[in-house]
Order: sequence, then C-alpha cells, then structure tokens
Amino acid sequence: MSTPDELADEVADVRSLNVLAEAWRTAPDGSRRFVPSFDPRSGGTSSRVLVLMQSPGPRTIATAHTAICSEDNPGPTAAAFRAARIESGLARNEYLRWNLIPWEILGRVRPVDIDEGRHALETLLKVLPVLDAIVTYGTAALDGVMRHLTLDEHPRLVPVIAAPHPSPANGRHRAEQHRRSVQALRLAALTHRL
Repeated sequence: MSTPDELADEVADVRSLNVLAEAWRTAPDGSRRFVPSFDPRSGGTSSRVLVLMQSPGPRTIATAHTAICSEDNPGPTAAAFRAARIESGLARNEYLRWNLIPWEILGRVRPVDIDEGRHALETLLKVLPVLDAIVTYGTAALDGVMRHLTLDEHPRLVPVIAAPHPSPANGRHRAEQHRRSVQALRLAALTHRL
C-alpha cells in the first residue's frame, strides 16, 4: 500500500500527463473534443512500457468528463486486456495505457487521423524518459508508431511489439489473440531487464 507521500508522487506523475490530455481536448480549429484522462494507477511518466490502442472506445466515451484510459474500464476489450496483462506478469505500475489517437473518432479511422495521432505520440514519448518498449494493439496503433519512426526527423527509437486488438469484434481466433497479447506484454516487461 502506498504512503500518502508516495501516493502524492504518483498523482503528480500522472498530473503532468493530464496536462497533455487537456491540451489535446482543443482541436486545431479551436473546438473541444473528447479525450480521456490518464490512469492514476498506471506507471505515469515513470512507465517502462507504453500500451497503445487505436482511439477511445464507446464505453470510455460514454463516461464523459470522468473518463480515464484504463484497464478498469467497463467492457470486454478492457477485460481481455486486463486478463492478458495479469497473466503476462507486467506490473500495473510499469506500464501506461493510451491511444494513438487520443480523441474520439467519428466513423472509420482515416489516414489523417493516424497522422495527427503520430504527432500526439511524439509529444507523449518526450515525457516518458524511461520507456523501454511499446506494445501496439491493432493496425492503426502499429501504423501510427511506424509512421512516427519513419517520418519524424529525430524519432524516439524503442522496441515495438504488435498484438491483435483485444476487441471481441476480432474474435474468430480468441485463444490465439489472448496468447499473442500475453506474450507481447511479457516480452515488453522483459526489455528493461535485458
């Protein structure tokens, strides 16, 4: 259990991330858009692993201003991820869960959305100084990270491990999907020990 001082440090660690989330809530045209807050139970800026999904899901969006990007969110995607994370041995305080595209996307993800997400990712990576690995879930997250690595002038180079998105909509091969998720998280957890 955390002491009050340790808890304050943890909250402060996530507060700096939430400053980014607040900035992303204002679109380039000045309009407001939905962006969840960061999980206070995560590793915050001390995270060694970044878990990157595509964009906020409908159940997260439904919680409106109280929303956080967390494995505790309701729904089958969060539950599938949480089960894989626990089985992998990746400690909750070693990772940060986020979305390549931090804001709500209406309709299908377009290339421009991925490109805007790439720029948000570049900003996020600057405040994660001890990051050892990125685990992407789904093709949009993987594409955004690869675009960051190959298009940015001075990209932050860390190992990237891709896993299928844990959504039940991708459920034809659920057992394999779970196994790949567990292994991706397990490998990411090991990267700082190598």
